[in-house]
Amino acid sequence: MSRFGRAVIVAGAMMLAGATSEPRVVIVLDDPRAQLFRPDEAWGLAIDGAQRGEVDQLLTPANLAAIQRSGLRPLTYRLRTELGIEAWHWNPAGTWSDAARAQGYWTSNDTLGLPIQLSWGYKLPRRGDTVDNANDTDFSRLTDGDRTTFWKSNPYLDASFLKDGQAHPQWLIVKLDQPRAIDAARIDWAEPYATAFEVQYWTGADEDDDGGRWQAFPHGTITSGSGGRPLLRLAEAPVKTQFLRVLMTAGSHTMMPGAAGDDWRDRAGFAVNEVGFGTVRADGSLADVVHHAASHTAQTWTHVSSTDPWHRAVDRDADLEQPGIDRVFDSKLGNGLPVMMPTGMLFDTPENAAAELRYIAARGFPVKQIELGEEPDGQYGDPADYAALYVAFARRLKGIVPGAVFGGPSLQQGDSDTWMLPNAPGSWNGQFIAALKRQGALRELGFMSFEYYPIEDLCGDIHTKLLRQSRTLGEIADRFAAEGVPRSIPWIITEYGFSAYAGRAESELPSGLLAAEINVRWIALGGSAAYMFGIAPAEPDNQHAACAGYGALSLYRSDSAGQAAEPMPSLAAAQLLTRALTVPGHDLHWMLPGRVEGQGKTAPGGTLKSWAVARPDGKLGVLLLNRSATQSVTLPILVQARGGTAMVANGPGEIWTYGAAQYQWRSAGPESRPSRSVPPAHALLPAGPVRVTLPPDGMVVVVIRR
Repeated sequence: MSRFGRAVIVAGAMMLAGATSEPRVVIVLDDPRAQLFRPDEAWGLAIDGAQRGEVDQLLTPANLAAIQRSGLRPLTYRLRTELGIEAWHWNPAGTWSDAARAQGYWTSNDTLGLPIQLSWGYKLPRRGDTVDNANDTDFSRLTDGDRTTFWKSNPYLDASFLKDGQAHPQWLIVKLDQPRAIDAARIDWAEPYATAFEVQYWTGADEDDDGGRWQAFPHGTITSGSGGRPLLRLAEAPVKTQFLRVLMTAGSHTMMPGAAGDDWRDRAGFAVNEVGFGTVRADGSLADVVHHAASHTAQTWTHVSSTDPWHRAVDRDADLEQPGIDRVFDSKLGNGLPVMMPTGMLFDTPENAAAELRYIAARGFPVKQIELGEEPDGQYGDPADYAALYVAFARRLKGIVPGAVFGGPSLQQGDSDTWMLPNAPGSWNGQFIAALKRQGALRELGFMSFEYYPIEDLCGDIHTKLLRQSRTLGEIADRFAAEGVPRSIPWIITEYGFSAYAGRAESELPSGLLAAEINVRWIALGGSAAYMFGIAPAEPDNQHAACAGYGALSLYRSDSAGQAAEPMPSLAAAQLLTRALTVPGHDLHWMLPGRVEGQGKTAPGGTLKSWAVARPDGKLGVLLLNRSATQSVTLPILVQARGGTAMVANGPGEIWTYGAAQYQWRSAGPESRPSRSVPPAHALLPAGPVRVTLPPDGMVVVVIRR
């Protein structure tokens, strides 16, 4: 007797594993790798910020009803403002630190009033990044050609705030259009300026060169800087390089002109008006090779370690809106379950984050997990800086929402490596965990979160890429363990999807296979939850390359009004998991790592995958995926107790099938759409040996007694 009950076998029809060369599914009922989970905690949806008008378009009664038909119950709220280098006015009402001029550091109002329906991001005018990961319409003030604008680093990384005993040097990087001869720099300092800094060049062939490192110019180390606009002679002979960095280690803590009052944040950090690099002409002037323009497409590319969240009322970005907090909870998308909520951190203040949590607590909204910041690795931030901010915010926010825990870092991808940081190549997350340990603060990490979009290139052989990504999730789990992420805390995929780009494959049958596999495999690996991105009905798009075609990451294709029209494969995958494989609700289930044996000529390359779930109603649910684009496969399902004999499972039962007979995508550029879209086919299995036929690109769920 297994812990799940006795397996049902076919009397007189026992089959030994290995007795035949045909493929077969083998389920070990008391497999020690089985993972306990609850469907209403494990598989959920993600709602994100959007562009102008899209929140109203999404949150209609018709769309909400369509989305909830997925059966995915928990919800996570994503913070697009963090990707756009913007501060989040989570409540449009609030106060400025410089109220007379409607500028400074913003704190949204935490008193209860009318429900908040919409909120917005505000661009940061002290920005030093040429590009961002959201709408990408702003530009760097370091190379905008305007000496009245400037970049300033985040004052909350200053020792006067952190008090963590760690050094947090700040930096700016300049990427030239091609390798250039460099022997001089002009740094036009603002207030506060750096009193100690180093001008460096990158020795690698490109930013991905593992052998590259930052090297100081022969005359690039300054220990007694006094601001101003000096021309620095960096070397006697020019150095050819494409990447330059100014590393700032000590600041003047001088007050910038026009600052209101004596706000410590105006004195903290470093500020630069403009930078130039090149060679010294015969007349002593700089032959500047930097392109200065107030445009992210025309200026020389720059990137900075952090950004001051100071801004003004006029900086509101009407094209980057977030759904209002009240509206999210009132929508019932979270089904009354605790919602994972974010706070701004990379481009926001702890005061604003605390006010948000006070508001949530006062409303009585169910929240148990709070994610601090979003995608710091994807924005090439220093993991030590993120760790310091994370600890500082978490300790100041603790206890505001009773019972809630903090987590992160919401990695852009689980295997991110550092990018040209201070001579510290390697795992971004590994360095984050190490920084927490140095502070004695690993206990502050209440959950580990990352995003998962495994298929970057939507051209070529998608099926081979599907096979590769099956290994990727396991590699990420192994990597987290090696990096020291505690197994005692939840590991959560806070966003997943086929790709970060739009293309045909996102709307074809393989997208459903991938969605189903991510959910069950992550639980089988010991993960706690996975949240599907792409709940908004979407029209086909192409964001990658012409060969990728047109498609969308979504549960539904949208009509012209943005309302849910034809179901997409990801909806079928969600429904198979939540309404067939498992018993809907909060009851405990066991995820069993089923295996497919005998994959040879009939199923080459490991195209067949299987998992099983021991359900609380005494039944066994089995999920099978066929990742071959051309071959159907018929195979039996065998069950066994650990160390026992595998025997063919017996009906009666039920079966759901989803493949080309239910769904086909018609590729027609922007007019692409499903030519067929019906729910998975459902049938009853008669008594007798269970044999299952998987169509090409197909998903099957079988439910039998165990």
